[in-house]
Amino acid sequence: MAIRADRLPTKQEILDFINDSPTPVGKREIARAFQIKGALRADLKTLLRELEQDGVIDRGRKRRLAPKGALPEVAVVHVAEITVDGEILARPVGPHADVEAEILVVPGGRATGLPKIGDRVLARLQRIGDKRYEAKPIRILPSGPGNILGLVSKSGRATWRVKPTNRRNDREYVLTAKPDDVSDGDLVLIKPLPTRQGDREAEVVDRIGSMEDPKAFSLIAIHQNGIPVEFPEAALGEAERLKAPTLGDREDLRSLPLVTIDGADARDFDDAVWAEPDGDPANEGGFKLIVAIADVAHYVRPGSALDKAARLRGNSVYFPDRVVPMLPERLSNDLCSLRPREERACMACHMVIDAKGVLIRHRFSRALMRSAERLTYEEVQAAMDGAAADKTDTLLETVIRPLYAAYRVLAAAREARGTLELDLPERQVSIDDAGVVREISKRERFDSHRLIEEFMICANVAAAEALEKNQNRHRLPIMYRVHEPPPLDKMEALRDSLGALGFNLAKGAVIKPRLLTGILNQATTAGKGPIVSDIVLRSQSQAVYSANNAGHFGLALRRYCHFTSPIRRYSDVLVHRALISANGLGKDGLTPDEMEQFDAIAEQISGTERRASAAEREATERYVTAYLSNRVGAEFDGRITGVARFGLFVGLDETGADGLVPVSTLPWDRYFHDEVHHCLVGQETRLAFTLSDRVRVKLVEANALTGSLVFEVVDGGKPAAKNVGKAQRRGKGGAFGGPKGARSRRPKRSPRR
Repeated sequence: MAIRADRLPTKQEILDFINDSPTPVGKREIARAFQIKGALRADLKTLLRELEQDGVIDRGRKRRLAPKGALPEVAVVHVAEITVDGEILARPVGPHADVEAEILVVPGGRATGLPKIGDRVLARLQRIGDKRYEAKPIRILPSGPGNILGLVSKSGRATWRVKPTNRRNDREYVLTAKPDDVSDGDLVLIKPLPTRQGDREAEVVDRIGSMEDPKAFSLIAIHQNGIPVEFPEAALGEAERLKAPTLGDREDLRSLPLVTIDGADARDFDDAVWAEPDGDPANEGGFKLIVAIADVAHYVRPGSALDKAARLRGNSVYFPDRVVPMLPERLSNDLCSLRPREERACMACHMVIDAKGVLIRHRFSRALMRSAERLTYEEVQAAMDGAAADKTDTLLETVIRPLYAAYRVLAAAREARGTLELDLPERQVSIDDAGVVREISKRERFDSHRLIEEFMICANVAAAEALEKNQNRHRLPIMYRVHEPPPLDKMEALRDSLGALGFNLAKGAVIKPRLLTGILNQATTAGKGPIVSDIVLRSQSQAVYSANNAGHFGLALRRYCHFTSPIRRYSDVLVHRALISANGLGKDGLTPDEMEQFDAIAEQISGTERRASAAEREATERYVTAYLSNRVGAEFDGRITGVARFGLFVGLDETGADGLVPVSTLPWDRYFHDEVHHCLVGQETRLAFTLSDRVRVKLVEANALTGSLVFEVVDGGKPAAKNVGKAQRRGKGGAFGGPKGARSRRPKRSPRR
């Protein structure tokens, strides 16, 4: 809006300009918009003062002007709800708490992490309509009293209590009133009420479900972490209207024997593989590879309801009893599932590797394929081990053996570049139809698993190289998967921990994955592989998504993208769109709006990934605890996985479950925490419990609600070495161990020497 500079704008024109601005404005912006110069500036100042006196505008911080009752440019908001569509809704707090406003929190911005229900967020606000705002987080503030998830139980005749599901909150709340639809054993969201003394009081905000529900443990994790479950109707409607494309301009791969190889319990198959020796005499010993990935970008168009839902979710979340998918089942289990003998649209990565496993050529195409067979890891491995079944027998020579031959070349390249090889066994929780845990076992890992992993890594590297090659011409942003080297402080802590276990990490050494893998190999030989792997893992930087390449430390790669799972990761959808734009493969590539938001999207999907990992871990812990709850009093063999002032953490051999041994249950003594040698040392007995030591423990408590286990040491502990615990022996802060009834007794001190 601009008018002639020889007159002032009217009050209504100024008011319209302020109302149309998404953020508060100053006198300078108004003068610039209306081309007001010279003496007219003093008249403008008078006009603005009159508007303020009329009560139609407010003057905020730094003399910024906004419509009457509008929120400021920066404010603190409270996350009140995450809708079924995954939208994060907030309300203003503090001096603006009475302002009626609908605030949509847009993940990303400068804040680290993803806001959850109950979080207070300092955010930059933009008006997008009457009393409607978008909030871009600046930082997530320490939480005030927010809604709490807990289990309802009846105490006495009329008292109803709620036990929080969070193990860090061990105090119960008393309900001031029980809603009619809430019963004993229900899971509810409560709002704490201010009380001066006595019991903490709360009121029920919402009933979530029942602990009798077979899927209660994943339900708790979903609600505690704010994971959206239901898809918006608009997204479901779009999905139902989608149809598979015909060949058209696509490359025809239907005659090629591509196969999918997945777990036996997999429901969707979004990647297929094929390999054959390269017939080019100039590449003797090399191979041609194809990795075909479901063409999700064909169905999920930028800005569509499906796209918005997928971006808000960021990724699929996997629990022992269910999957919360990123995309509706119409896509994830149908159109984008590469089912055998059915035509499916795909993005194909065509690669050529040399005899040393080096990627020498690659190209990408949109194609139509027909999977030759749906295979499992176990079936493929059995065929290679000489026990082929009917399904694999006909594919053994033509499909499976060439895949393994190419894998061995890729595996040699992996070893040559020196990747970080952690020994981290994965727990498999098997659940029956009633939701009861049947078994917890170590998931077997075959060469067939490693084969698929190496093919996917090769395709991901090809995607990153292809996009970088086209970057100068197309100026396309790249969504890298970044894993930076460990920071210096963590490396110092790692050096101390390894030294306590007898492994040397030299000071000043250049830290490369190969160096850490060498130590891990030594640890495996010494029978300490899992504990050292866990310690090394804790020292690592968090892998994230970023538009800025910093390489992938763990895989020892200079560039890396996620291309191979667009069904379950939004990052891969963006990589597919970038490849479409870079290679002229269609009009459904990256949009200018997406390109501008790449940094914010990277921050958001890194947050949703962390959120999913936390939810998956919490649900698994609760299922494992429930499985062990009927074995309270039983004894187990395990290893000390962590040492703290308040006790020991022990991992069980049988299930991989972790639990706490409180220091108060250790044999009677005053125990000090030797942080250098990672042990608890008794002052009088010199009995030491050290990281990685073998122990036998008794299970004394299993709380499935919080997922916590408490143990007591039955057998374990060794005499401390002379140099262990010396600095702490005369210090303060030791904790007493032994029977509770004897806590008031203090051991006699040794004479000062």
